[in-house]
Amino acid sequence: MKAEIISIGTELLLGEIINTNASYLAGQLPLLGIDLYWVTQVGDNQARLVEALRRAWGRSDLILTSGGLGPTEDDITREAIAEMLGEELRVDPTLEREMSGFFARYQVEMPLSNIKQATLIPSAQPITNPRGTAPGWWVEREGHIIISLPGPPRESQRMWEMGVLPRLRQIPSGAIILSRTIKTFGLPEAAVNEKVSHLLSSTNPTLAIYAKPDSIQLRLCAKAQSREEAEGMLAKGESSVRAILEDYIWGSDEDILEAIVGDLLASKGLSLAVMESCTGGLLAATLTDIPGSSKYFKGGLVAYSREMISAFGVDAELIAQHGVLSPEVAGAMAKIARLRLEADIGVGITGVAGPDDIEGKPPGTVYIGIEGEKSPRLFSGHHPGDRPQVKRRATTAALFELKKALLTL
Repeated sequence: MKAEIISIGTELLLGEIINTNASYLAGQLPLLGIDLYWVTQVGDNQARLVEALRRAWGRSDLILTSGGLGPTEDDITREAIAEMLGEELRVDPTLEREMSGFFARYQVEMPLSNIKQATLIPSAQPITNPRGTAPGWWVEREGHIIISLPGPPRESQRMWEMGVLPRLRQIPSGAIILSRTIKTFGLPEAAVNEKVSHLLSSTNPTLAIYAKPDSIQLRLCAKAQSREEAEGMLAKGESSVRAILEDYIWGSDEDILEAIVGDLLASKGLSLAVMESCTGGLLAATLTDIPGSSKYFKGGLVAYSREMISAFGVDAELIAQHGVLSPEVAGAMAKIARLRLEADIGVGITGVAGPDDIEGKPPGTVYIGIEGEKSPRLFSGHHPGDRPQVKRRATTAALFELKKALLTL
């Protein structure tokens, strides 16, 4: 089955928003054994959208549209599909009642413009929208399928999961496709590419590399006639990747680094406290994003100046000798966090978030200390980027090193 994605919205062409829906759908289709050949972006212009739909109709079996299902005049996806297929739009009484009931529950009068969201053509079936007023469309005609999803990602992804994915799974694709994502930290994308370059030429399973905010990720995809065969191919490919990158791998698939660290702390009955400078509290905030983190996370200290780092207890002579930006100070910060907050383990982070050099060190310079009852473990690294990127990468580096330290306890 050949698929095509048509993303609709002038804001996409102007660069005002990122086309996350197309990215999400492109990642979903291979898992169903569906080949994606084209991705198109078109503005809120009915003539151009009809042209894009006709072109897709002539070359694709499955057409996914995203956006243009709202109640305003420039939401023209329904009208364009109706024109392309030569079918008439009519208000569906059931959809109209459901929409009226939606507004009534909130004691709000339904605007007349919302009526257009209750329209269908004879070939279309509605797809329930659990998070909005715009139902999607499932159109089948002449061996083609058109699936129309709303633009807001929280609506389209939920609709895909609940209303589209189960139906597509019932359509035989002729193959089973499984994937595995391997997440690494500590090597730049180019270095990861070099280390696994001999695996990139494999056609089944395939291997691709992606740079993400928290990791460099490797995605393996295996295609076979049975699940057992695909799983075997995937396991062999993963084994080859792990043999090369094991020291840099921290998780796979849906793993979250801070959750892994939390599970390790909880399983070992250990508590954690942090003291941060360049990350400005981001490490503490990231740790507390995980439900139940109060069981192991005691809290954090934020000292964003030399004076406050000293005031919290870092020895002035140590700062004078090594500078605030040093592994020695990071280790002292880790000890202070552990002792002051009465935790089993302390983590300290200091560095340069940018954009200017500090103490002769460039932006992205980061020092991390991890301290238990024994001598602190000290780490140095360079994580370039703008200020938010440096802070995020420094936080990830601290979590990555903490995971490794916890595994040795």
